[in-house]
Amino acid sequence: MIPDDAWTGRIDGTDPDQLRWHQVVTPYTPGGEPGACVFVGFASDEGVRRNKGRPGAVHGPDALRRALAPMALPTPLRAADAGTIAVTDGLEDAQQRLGATVSALLDAREFPVVLGGGHEVAVGTYLGLAGSARRTPGAIAGILNLDAHFDLRPDPVASSGTPFRQILETDADVRYAVLGISQPSNTAALFTTADRFGARYLLDDDCTDPARVASFVAEFLAGIDLLYLTVDLDVLPAAVAPGVSAPAAFGVALSTIEAVCDQVSASGLLAVADIAELNPGLDIDARTARTAARLAHRLVTRHVPQK
Repeated sequence: MIPDDAWTGRIDGTDPDQLRWHQVVTPYTPGGEPGACVFVGFASDEGVRRNKGRPGAVHGPDALRRALAPMALPTPLRAADAGTIAVTDGLEDAQQRLGATVSALLDAREFPVVLGGGHEVAVGTYLGLAGSARRTPGAIAGILNLDAHFDLRPDPVASSGTPFRQILETDADVRYAVLGISQPSNTAALFTTADRFGARYLLDDDCTDPARVASFVAEFLAGIDLLYLTVDLDVLPAAVAPGVSAPAAFGVALSTIEAVCDQVSASGLLAVADIAELNPGLDIDARTARTAARLAHRLVTRHVPQK
């Protein structure tokens, strides 16, 4: 279900140079011309709750839609909304349903952008990529996580803190990299776990050097065949992203995160993306929602062909 006011906003006109997002996003209908951006919501708090975080991300997808809707498009493009998958019969069931939706979109040659929800969304997005025809046998899938946390916890119950351990334990052909790791937010044991899985990471302290960030991303992209980009909004400074479960005391500058989005969009490897951890109840002046919408705007407008 998508609220009636999700894709609404100011209308300056209907000419190609006057369009805003809410004027181009339509309900998704299978069988259309491929190559569109298709948004999928994942309304979940369950993983955050299990991880002992602050709930509220369940309302993130609609808040992100509302923030993106009035933004002006540089050029017309094709975009659709496939609705929201909510946790109704358990987190794992919802992740499976998200995976099936993402797989279908990838097989239809669309560009899925999943709007979370807690970072437990990552399991569903990954399942979609793993189950699609885009993931050919032997292909190396890369997961680039923009995040202050590894999310490799060894907890026996799956949560927003465990998704990438779950993935890496079951798929030997996945490579994992994290940009923006906050050392004070990750125990020494988590660094050891990351090393055990062969994960690459760049600390937030080192993300102040644009050349180092670009090199880190380029080296990771060179070793994979297709890419899943996941953005946890708590990678950003709390001043621009206060509406998350765990706001960053330092964080990575928005300009750096945008540059990474540009780099992966231009790589030709990007298959699917998601944006996680938007918590509107903790937001201030919709700063986090607007920041998340700007990232979605930048990612899609540089990745999806013009209409």
